[in-house]
Amino acid sequence: MRNKKLLIIFLAGLIFLPELKAQTITTPQSASPAAEVSQTIGISTISITYSRPAVKGREIWGQLVPYGYINPGFGSATEAPWRAGANENTTISFSHNAQVEGQDIPAGTYGLFVALDESGKADVIFSKNSTSWGSYFYDQAEDQLRVQVQTEEIPHTERLTYDFVDLTKNDAVVALDWEKKRIPFKVAFDVDNIVLANARNQLRNTAGFGWQGPLSAANYCYQNNINHEEAISWASQALANTDNFNGHFIKGGLLMQSNRESEALQEFDLAAELANTNQLNFVAYQFLQKENYDKALEYFKMNVDRNPKSALCHDSLGECYMAMGNNKLAIKEFKKSLSLSPQQRVKTNSIKNLKSLGVDTSEYEKGE
Repeated sequence: MRNKKLLIIFLAGLIFLPELKAQTITTPQSASPAAEVSQTIGISTISITYSRPAVKGREIWGQLVPYGYINPGFGSATEAPWRAGANENTTISFSHNAQVEGQDIPAGTYGLFVALDESGKADVIFSKNSTSWGSYFYDQAEDQLRVQVQTEEIPHTERLTYDFVDLTKNDAVVALDWEKKRIPFKVAFDVDNIVLANARNQLRNTAGFGWQGPLSAANYCYQNNINHEEAISWASQALANTDNFNGHFIKGGLLMQSNRESEALQEFDLAAELANTNQLNFVAYQFLQKENYDKALEYFKMNVDRNPKSALCHDSLGECYMAMGNNKLAIKEFKKSLSLSPQQRVKTNSIKNLKSLGVDTSEYEKGE
């Protein structure tokens, strides 16, 4: 009788189990915890979601992860690669069109799979099916891209890890590390064209109504020495809104990169008229670095004339004279700088330069 009652209670529990399951709390995946990593390249992102199994003393390659393609014995797949992680699909997302190992791949989210060969080569597969569980329903017809890479030996990594290494302006290597093996593949974006396309679109909105938006687009082109004509028009648009040092300096730089030197110098002169002390010093040093001594001297002297009691301005003018080989005037300016109670960094620089010119600096070094 007692057993019969227990059976009734057990069956009742089975009846209500689906309802109970629907109301359970969220619990962690203890064996292979979920993870997500991302990397920004330019203004583009690569994001990977995956689960992280541990080695736990097991033999991984060729055993837990079979070589090649296998029949998993469930689902519709008959030749399935490894799911490049654990649990549901590992997925990789590209915010913009990209290249993987030099081959084009559209922006989007893909199921990420790997088929490892005993030779150490590996097929890395990007499937348009990113929502199925594991590899059980893998279908080669859904491949968007398949590349072959060479694996690398690494120090022991207990939990499967995705990382981004060897970052440059335009690309990064995605590294799947587990046990003592790395499976790397390079992802690249056409960063400059992506940034420019985005800039053109943003400048059609509120960013295009002030001066900062078009000038920031022009500055990107100046910093990267690209797209000069359009960038010059953006700088002109910004200056038409607000006349300022930055606008003339950036436009001058773009014109100089376009080999339009006379127009560029006019812009730098306008920038100099609007510059504060540090800005004018910055412009002067740009010409000094390019060994345009006449223009550098013009701007350094202009700064001294505006700021006759600035130790920094005299120190900078001294560096210009020294670069020109006029040591007599250089020594005069460094001594003048030291007579004006300079900040420590300026004092140190003036003393260093005087020493290099053979001047006894002991009187300036007292109390240091």
